[in-house]
Amino acid sequence: MRRYITALMLACCIGGYGQEKKQVTFVPPFDFPLTLSGNFGEIRSNHFHGGLDFKTGGVIGKPVRALADGYISRIRVTNGSGYVLDVCYHNGYSTINRHLSGFVSPIAERVEKLQYEEENWEVEIVPEPGEYPVKGGQQIAWSGNTGYSFGPHLHLDVFETESGDYIDPMPFFQSKIKDTRAPKADGILFFPQLGKGVVDGKQENKTILPNSERPVEAWGVIGVGIKAYDYMDGVNNHYGVYSVVLTVDGNEIFRSTVDRFSQEENRMINSWTYGQYMKSFIDPGNTLRLLKASNDNRGLVTIDEERDYQFLYTLKDAFGNTSKYSFTVRGRKQPIEPLNHREKYYFTWNKTNYLQEPGLNLVVPKGMLYDDVPLNYQVKADSGAVAFTYQLNDKAVPLHAACELCIGLRRKPIADTTKYYVARITPKGGKYSVGGKYEDGYMKASIRELGTYTVAIDTIPPEIIPVNKNQWGRNGKIVYRLKDQGAGIASYRGTIDGKYALFGRPNIVKSYWECTLDPKRVKKGGKHTVEFTVTDYCGNETVARESFVW
Repeated sequence: MRRYITALMLACCIGGYGQEKKQVTFVPPFDFPLTLSGNFGEIRSNHFHGGLDFKTGGVIGKPVRALADGYISRIRVTNGSGYVLDVCYHNGYSTINRHLSGFVSPIAERVEKLQYEEENWEVEIVPEPGEYPVKGGQQIAWSGNTGYSFGPHLHLDVFETESGDYIDPMPFFQSKIKDTRAPKADGILFFPQLGKGVVDGKQENKTILPNSERPVEAWGVIGVGIKAYDYMDGVNNHYGVYSVVLTVDGNEIFRSTVDRFSQEENRMINSWTYGQYMKSFIDPGNTLRLLKASNDNRGLVTIDEERDYQFLYTLKDAFGNTSKYSFTVRGRKQPIEPLNHREKYYFTWNKTNYLQEPGLNLVVPKGMLYDDVPLNYQVKADSGAVAFTYQLNDKAVPLHAACELCIGLRRKPIADTTKYYVARITPKGGKYSVGGKYEDGYMKASIRELGTYTVAIDTIPPEIIPVNKNQWGRNGKIVYRLKDQGAGIASYRGTIDGKYALFGRPNIVKSYWECTLDPKRVKKGGKHTVEFTVTDYCGNETVARESFVW
């Protein structure tokens, strides 16, 4: 993505497309009234929601329009975002249109041709600048429900072409959307800092209801956070909150303004949020620009006087609708137990950290942690296991980027080392693969969080399940469902009557692999044989053969 944006910046600069952005206006992506199912910056797993989700009335196939004059800069089919179309506009902005149901001609034909040439559902085309020019209001695609999508909609990202920053598209369409409803808070969360503060006599997080009249007693250094959502007229969805301001005794302590972020900043959402709570303080390793602390302690508050401290949250959406929530923290002097932890298992955010134990090696480079982490490290042994189970920490700690974890094998019951993988153990005892490769007695894998890991074996091939086979001919579509209990599905390939057939995952939420029958490639009016081959990441393979009439 970063390489593509760099090339796009260069192309736009060569074309002389820079203009004063304050004068920019956009044509709406649709010619019907606009309503949203998602807004910019909503809290998502490991990332911010990068754009606006426009509703399409519960149906697919609505014409999607270019927002201004420009050109098609990138064309993709992906599992995650479905059919995707990027547009570079001459006004200094670019967009990404996701979850489309299809492209318009001649792009649609070019994509299909490439899919068959590469024998792959997922393809990418980066046209020459100006190869596919567009005018504002011109149809460029069809809306859909492809990729990781829970219903028909258009996801529209807008980013500055020069900087690559994702920006809030709302100002461009604000006049077309009605919103008179203010954000609402669902809860307040207190974060007593370990070894430095207590809340109601404990060094544990504590939640209260918004506008609670009962004071919370505290002493020392604490942080607070708020769980809140925005709402709009005429719809039941809830959205992220554009602006959060915290004041204590009338003085601003913290402010968040969700108006832009870079791809490099995206995972920093894991530092700013705690579940659905937005923290009103900044971890020392978090450089997210949309967060601003106004005191000298990153937004943390020191309660060091036996008096009442008046806290006030002001929530505002992009339309200026505002709500306020107040609560009282009563300073009461009470003992604070110091943090006692072995230095060997204490990771600090501003240096490279090493964890080297028998059968385990982990390196966490500087810049991967957002705050210091006192690890709750344990080793769990099972006499029959191929490796120990290593609890790096009892609670997951997100890393800013992938770090290499090496786990040694205690024994090798299977000689073929491609059958081994590193497994992440969930809090409920389940496991899933994070990949890995065998090297010199160790399994090496990249991990994105500190948690619990071990090594597992997968010798069981995937399961291929035909879905409504008796309807294939009538519906003109072959549908399979796949299951794999170990390393996960790595690849698949289908043929019909010995010729390559284009299978894909139009919607990965439904977990179906589909092939739409094309009379240009499969002759109608007879019996046909489909062969579908599926391979998992440990090289286990299953081949299914079925006959159908079409």
